[in-house]
Amino acid sequence: MDPTPAQPLRGARSRGIESLAEFDEVVAEQGTLARYRVQAVDLTDRTDVLVSLDTAGAVFLGCAMNPGAAARVRSAGALVFPPVPGLPFDPYRAFTYTPDELFESLEEGYEATPDARAYAWYRRTKADGDVFASMLRAIHDDAVSDAMDELLVGARVVGVMGGHATGRGTARYAGAARLGRELARAGFTVATGGGPGSMEAANLGAYAAPFADTMLDEALQLLAAVPSFRPSVTDWARAAFAVRARWPKGGASVGIPTWFCGHEPPGAFASDIAKYFANATREDGLLARSTAGVVFLPGAAGTVQEIFDNATPNYYESHGEPAPMVLVDEAHWTRELPAWPLLRSLAADRSMESRIALVDRIEQAPEAIKRLGV
Repeated sequence: MDPTPAQPLRGARSRGIESLAEFDEVVAEQGTLARYRVQAVDLTDRTDVLVSLDTAGAVFLGCAMNPGAAARVRSAGALVFPPVPGLPFDPYRAFTYTPDELFESLEEGYEATPDARAYAWYRRTKADGDVFASMLRAIHDDAVSDAMDELLVGARVVGVMGGHATGRGTARYAGAARLGRELARAGFTVATGGGPGSMEAANLGAYAAPFADTMLDEALQLLAAVPSFRPSVTDWARAAFAVRARWPKGGASVGIPTWFCGHEPPGAFASDIAKYFANATREDGLLARSTAGVVFLPGAAGTVQEIFDNATPNYYESHGEPAPMVLVDEAHWTRELPAWPLLRSLAADRSMESRIALVDRIEQAPEAIKRLGV
């Protein structure tokens, strides 16, 4: 696996405490932990601090600490939500995932990775109807949303939606990659559904943005040797990490996948991955954060749903001024799956009418996003 992941995005500092360095800084500057929120920080080596400072009204979410320290801060008026043992994920996590984190232990096979183990846990506990597991999933997804909000402060986010079935080595895959590269070079943050196919391709393009154009051409050739995650997710993911190892420190982008569709593995080219258990939360979060517009590549039922999930708040202007929507491939969206005529009818005589476009070629999409966003 790649020891030098894509450079992560940088957002605003959280109101709470989310790292040991931040904990030490607050202690040194403020001399109190009263009313602070400390999230997923290992405090086992900070017992002296915990027992000596004021912790009234503080909340410790998933922070490992000495049992005596935990008892002391509780007695001083803090709330302590301890880490949950035996989970393949941290429900209180303070940051988005990285590909290296989700694919850790890939050398042993995909089934050994945290991503695969979290999916297995999700399937098992969902079938059990365990209310405790449901609570843990909800806490996790809320924590991920909070991390995404902090990450994307000030970013101009363009969502790229498309089908998971687009194979590596195809013209559509290459086109989606060039789209991601062009958007990233134009100063946009590319956000995708975080899965394979067109989603992986757009994240790959953003990863390739800092390199010479020939890098993407070569990467596409290497990836084409493993065109799909079926039958082997392991081989598919290893091909991606081989590209990352050959060209380390690529450009940043965001992937927002879900364990609800856990049979589709997350792509390895996004620098920041916000993976959810609840698909509805994931879908709404992805579209709502695409404040600079959305490009819809050819897809099937999922992409059609995303078009109208995006169109509804634009129609009602529930998020303010409508954001650009660009559909790519005239034949696909007018004849095969005629979403464009309905979208155009909905937009007629409304503010969103000037913010939608249908283009035939993927190369036209970046310019359309720029033009509609004016």
